[in-house]
Amino acid sequence: MELTLHPMAKTCLVSGRAFAEGDRVVSHLVRDTNGEIARHDVLAAEDAAYAKPLFVFCSWSVIFKHRGMEENAGRALKLTAENLFVTLADPAEPNPANTPLLQFLALMLERKKLLRSRGRTSDGERQILEHAKTHQLYEIPAGILDDAFFVKIQSQLDLLLGPAKASVTPAPVPVVGPA
Repeated sequence: MELTLHPMAKTCLVSGRAFAEGDRVVSHLVRDTNGEIARHDVLAAEDAAYAKPLFVFCSWSVIFKHRGMEENAGRALKLTAENLFVTLADPAEPNPANTPLLQFLALMLERKKLLRSRGRTSDGERQILEHAKTHQLYEIPAGILDDAFFVKIQSQLDLLLGPAKASVTPAPVPVVGPA
């Protein structure tokens, strides 16, 4: 799953104020009124005044820092399942609304061998995952991955990526017997 998104804005969507080094910025991954996927960046102090669109897929917050000349801005444009997981699983900013997406991404990345299961926490409430490249450990809420979970996450993914294309099955060929 890859999406092409804009990098973090340099100004607050609500107030238009330029972000300063060290500002806490809340990013919202949304579907705009025109149906496009967009990233809306707002100062955390002004997030309450942010008029959210009908569908906010997920939100996270980061500390703003100016990008250096040596950093590749184009690389930040690709939002892959892997870096979306890393962004949302940051233990500093847990957001319960992101939990189903986080669980789905973890399952998907574990299948791709980008994450490795390291068991559960002592209370059994959280799953411990290790990122294969960085060896960073992440704890995400353990959940029941039943039919209802997949129906719910499918509807969210449809809103984000568009509905899955229906597979075309050929029409059955009539069998003609001997005449």
